[in-house]
Amino acid sequence: MTRSPRLSIVVPFFNESPNVERFFERLLPVLDGIRLNWEVICINDGSRDDTLDKLVAIHQREARIKVVGLSRNFGKEQALSAGLAYAEGDVVIPIDADLQHPPELIPAMLDKWREGYDVVFAVRSQRTGQGLLSKLFAKAFYWVFDKLSEVPLPREAGDFRLLDRKVVEVINAMPERTRFMKGIFAWVGFRQVGIPYEQEERLFGETKWGFLNLLRFGFDGLVAFSDYPLRIWAVIGSIISGFAFLYIVVRLIRTLIYGIDVPGYESIIVIVLFLGGVQLITLGILGHYLGRVFNEVKGRPLFIVRDRFGFSDTPSNKGRD
Repeated sequence: MTRSPRLSIVVPFFNESPNVERFFERLLPVLDGIRLNWEVICINDGSRDDTLDKLVAIHQREARIKVVGLSRNFGKEQALSAGLAYAEGDVVIPIDADLQHPPELIPAMLDKWREGYDVVFAVRSQRTGQGLLSKLFAKAFYWVFDKLSEVPLPREAGDFRLLDRKVVEVINAMPERTRFMKGIFAWVGFRQVGIPYEQEERLFGETKWGFLNLLRFGFDGLVAFSDYPLRIWAVIGSIISGFAFLYIVVRLIRTLIYGIDVPGYESIIVIVLFLGGVQLITLGILGHYLGRVFNEVKGRPLFIVRDRFGFSDTPSNKGRD
């Protein structure tokens, strides 16, 4: 006899206390309408409010809702990795707790999975609750990432997606510590398809992703999947050296014809400052890559688990908690 496939919903939580009850009020009716065995893996990413207490209370009412409490705030990428490590389902769907990802889209994802797709990602029809600057930055990021990276990202696709079990196992086996999950989801390949959805307004609270955080996150993602920022400085250096050589030739010819003249102090200062700035930028890029290598060499775990509710054993991925 074949058993019904099991569905795992992975939900990272960080200071989402006002959204907890409302989130499950919308999620549970959807899951009850699906003819699959299901579980919900809630990852409390070091919340400083009473998010963990509310999640434990919900677990006590419904045993299929399980809770993993991390020892501190490790970040969403690590919290998502923890959820994938603990999920046991044949199908895993990460979703945000702020209800910008509509749970009602889950049945449509499962239909695509039944058609044979291994990854079904939700595509935003528009960005809701973001300013003009953030929207422009997002478009610029996707354009730059597609040009510089060997792994193109699906436009307007976030972490809300369905993952087949074999895809989850590949991601869990990846040893890298500094993670850009959107890039990892695209890098693993398999048969993927997107379905559109309308992103809703955040129900309560404020987004944790300010513009500076998005800028840093975007740069980390680009560095994780491209070495072009390193190679481009060889091109820039060659161009600057070419101009410098031409300038030397011009100055030699001028000296032979007109003799040595004193003027040129301002141009020398400008050139020195310009080249110094270029060198500092280059060192910064190199330092960023070196810092990532340093973090990988240390081999620290992605996350540390402080509390677990609803689990009888540890996840199969050793060394992660």
